[in-house]
Amino acid sequence: MTKLTLGPIAFHWPADKRRDFYARIADEAPVDEVYLGEVICSKRAPFHEADLPTIIDRLERAGKRVILSTLAEVMLKRERKATGDLAEMDTPEIEINNAAGLFVRGKRPHRIGPFMNAYNEATIAWMAKQGATHVCLPSEMPASAIAVAAGAARKLGLGVEVQVFGRASLAVSARCYHARAHGRTKDNCQFICEADLDGMPLRTRDDKPILRVNGIQTLSESYIDLLPESARLVADGVSHLRLMPQTVDMVAVAKVFRDALDARVPLAEAEARLATMCGEVGLSNGFYHGEAGYRRIDMAATA
Repeated sequence: MTKLTLGPIAFHWPADKRRDFYARIADEAPVDEVYLGEVICSKRAPFHEADLPTIIDRLERAGKRVILSTLAEVMLKRERKATGDLAEMDTPEIEINNAAGLFVRGKRPHRIGPFMNAYNEATIAWMAKQGATHVCLPSEMPASAIAVAAGAARKLGLGVEVQVFGRASLAVSARCYHARAHGRTKDNCQFICEADLDGMPLRTRDDKPILRVNGIQTLSESYIDLLPESARLVADGVSHLRLMPQTVDMVAVAKVFRDALDARVPLAEAEARLATMCGEVGLSNGFYHGEAGYRRIDMAATA
């Protein structure tokens, strides 16, 4: 059966919101695997690291597989140490998002996260030789490239994951635009990102929404929605479908995907439910169809 996964929270949610979120995921969400850990800003980690053992225990008792994700960007000595400490662990599984983690991990088994740019067969083959057992493909890959990459990965015995819901990560930077937008520096940000639990909205000069900022990360304004494309993804060899946490009801989102994947509800009904949940936030699938990422392509038009 195709596995549903929940990616790591990218935003600076308060500790109590995180605890409540994962309690609901453990008790109610039909997801098979949950990724935990700080992937964007190392300064945020101390706010929620102490809760990880309890969260892990609750998720595992609920039958979820837990994977710890490393930082996407490693620049400071403490970030190298934090990444190295994670990469040295054998349980839970580790998802590596930066080459610094590969260096420490050696050739012991690990997963490759979406920040590692596994765009082609040669890269995936090299990663497998370094010990990768699973790879999450970058969200901007089109269907044809996903099929080729997934085929190559499966031949090597690797699990293959694709993000099917949530804002697309477009870039990470050495600088924190979130802090700068409020007249602060990265070192003295005062954690202003906590004010934007779904990212800070950016608008064009003619006042149209265009992007979201999350600390050093730039995200799409729209949520990726590959629910209509999920059957094709599975047919092309994708074994895991990733949902990225947003401020919508993620338990309800997971149920919609599971119901559609298991053919318990018609696809059109599932899509309508998802659109209602997301409210004013647009849904997009342009990258998958080889178009601009923000676009919404009707599957019927591509059939």
